[in-house]
Amino acid sequence: MWGSVAVGNSSAVALEGASVSLGGHLVWRDADLEVAAGEFVAVLGPNGAGKSTLLKALLGVVPLSAGTVRVFGRPVRRGNDEVGYLPQRRRFDPDLRIRALDLVRLGLDGDRLGVPLPSRTKEDRVRRMIELVGASAYAERPIGELSGGEQQRILIAQALVTGARMLMLDEPLESLDLNNQQAISDLIRSICERQGVTVLLVAHDVNPILPFVDRVVYVAGGHVLCGKPEEVIRTETLTRLYGAPVEVLKTSDGRLIVVGQHEPVSYHPVDH
Repeated sequence: MWGSVAVGNSSAVALEGASVSLGGHLVWRDADLEVAAGEFVAVLGPNGAGKSTLLKALLGVVPLSAGTVRVFGRPVRRGNDEVGYLPQRRRFDPDLRIRALDLVRLGLDGDRLGVPLPSRTKEDRVRRMIELVGASAYAERPIGELSGGEQQRILIAQALVTGARMLMLDEPLESLDLNNQQAISDLIRSICERQGVTVLLVAHDVNPILPFVDRVVYVAGGHVLCGKPEEVIRTETLTRLYGAPVEVLKTSDGRLIVVGQHEPVSYHPVDH
């Protein structure tokens, strides 16, 4: 049995004996996982291992073939306003004129037909989320003019604006430079601590986020392994999980560096 933690009813996420099969193919099986409220958890693993599938199972989009899944103590359901989901990063056309502010507002109005009615409460909520992610200085600018890091902050604000208690972010750091990767990771850490929001973040490069996460979930070889970074990110554990040589190095300041010989940790996965 691979690493797991006890499952309880008061957790933000609880998987017990969970398995998923797609098109007759087993993605992962017998997953036991509990994520507490306010935790920042990185979801890692090789190409096609099922990291995005894990998020979709928690969203109620992909059904389990065995076991149970609960979010905030209740069975999963689509369209849960308590869960904000940010899919794999999309690029905005540089000529797109919609303001960043209006894009965040779409998080509240996007599923409603007709012209949205003005609301002081709604506008206050939008402004608070923009301030929370540190985007007030460019909220009035067109989204297409913003940098990748600025756009990502706006998308996080949009995902939070409904009052979400949990964020599921699928590779939000892709295509960002190292400084922006660390800045966004630091922002997410702050949101967890200040707002009590639970975050599951799929990443293809473990190193920029290691200083910020509480735990990591590795999905590989049909298994789901969870633990603190120093417990999971070890040479023998990752070599066994990946089925290929992986070396974990430790710098003088205590930072972990993961180096893969056949498939580096800084890969670009295409999940199921």
